[in-house]
Amino acid sequence: MGKLALETDSVRSNDYAALGLTDSRKGNLGKPQILSLLATLLDKSVQKNERMLETSQTKDVITIFHGLRAPPLTIQQYIDRIFKYSCCSPSCFVIAHIYMDRFIQQTNFFLTSLNIHRLLITSVMVAAKFIDDAEATGGLIERSVQACGVEESWTNKDDSTCAQSIAR
Repeated sequence: MGKLALETDSVRSNDYAALGLTDSRKGNLGKPQILSLLATLLDKSVQKNERMLETSQTKDVITIFHGLRAPPLTIQQYIDRIFKYSCCSPSCFVIAHIYMDRFIQQTNFFLTSLNIHRLLITSVMVAAKFIDDAEATGGLIERSVQACGVEESWTNKDDSTCAQSIAR
């Protein structure tokens, strides 16, 4: 039973590594594959929506995310640039895609070349705040608790929430 669990864990870690969802900043200088997959998915969605808007009578709703003209960067270049300069984890891009999908499902919104860049950067920023800050805050709390000499049994879920409030 333990051997099967170990094999499953190694398969999962290999899958995560193949997608670039492990800590790519340590030793791996290339970009995670998941970024290319997300860029391709978003690019196809934009192309499909723009064709649909051109051929149908459907009007695109103008939102705060719309620009006057499309930026010169492709979606792939933009994602690569965000990854390079933001120092957020590849997981943030996956969560950002989920946020974008939920936003689109709840509104009358179509991804187009006029709004994809702004929606993407906003989604990545919110995801980074949620994912990366939570990890950083959790690490801070763990180190603070250990530095105070408090036993780990003290840090259950309710107490961790209390400790997070204190740490902020």
